[in-house]
Amino acid sequence: MKTFYSKQDVLNRLKEAYNIQKDTDLAGLLGISKSTLSNWVSRDSLDYDKVFSKCEHINIDWLLTGRGSMLKSEGVPLMGDKEGGKEEVLPEINYEYKGAPYYNVDFIGGFDLVLNDQTRNPDYYINFAPYNKEGVIWCNITGHSMEPELNNGDFIVMKEMHSPIQYLPAGEIYGIITEDYRTVKRIRMADQKGFVRLIPTNKSPEYAEQEIPVEMIRKVYAVLGSMHRLF
Repeated sequence: MKTFYSKQDVLNRLKEAYNIQKDTDLAGLLGISKSTLSNWVSRDSLDYDKVFSKCEHINIDWLLTGRGSMLKSEGVPLMGDKEGGKEEVLPEINYEYKGAPYYNVDFIGGFDLVLNDQTRNPDYYINFAPYNKEGVIWCNITGHSMEPELNNGDFIVMKEMHSPIQYLPAGEIYGIITEDYRTVKRIRMADQKGFVRLIPTNKSPEYAEQEIPVEMIRKVYAVLGSMHRLF
């Protein structure tokens, strides 16, 4: 799965900001166990609330991308700061058709029925340069079956795929729409001809793999990335 930025690099920059060398010390700074930190790294999934809570004087742009100065006090424009003439890196919302549209539509990290179908008009636009492309949209993900890769309440950014599903890269994360539900899962072709297997990330027994016939699928979106709600 493609993400906005390397999560390992984010942790390395946090170490740099605090002059920390050991993962044990970083875990202590964040108030978590070393095993939890190891899980973050191995699964490429961070708790950004905890990370950002230690960034009062750190330039978030630098933390996420490595660009600009480390500290806010060094005059680097922050999100929403137009001074300095530098391009903003962090996403921002607007109602002026700048960026990719955000639809208040839930893709379920599970197989629940979805009743909201607010797909005609976007609530607003999210201006974030890497994803300001034709055919890209933002939606929500609810549920826990794709954790820790995708968390309940995250924004997900997706692009509709038009190739037949059997020719899409196997093992990637996709948004699937049928007549009855919208879900996000990893996909691979099933052994049974004409079926695909939907695979959750969460290994809890309540989130089982499921096979569905290809003919049930109305639309497929490649999930390009996700983020916590930063605004």
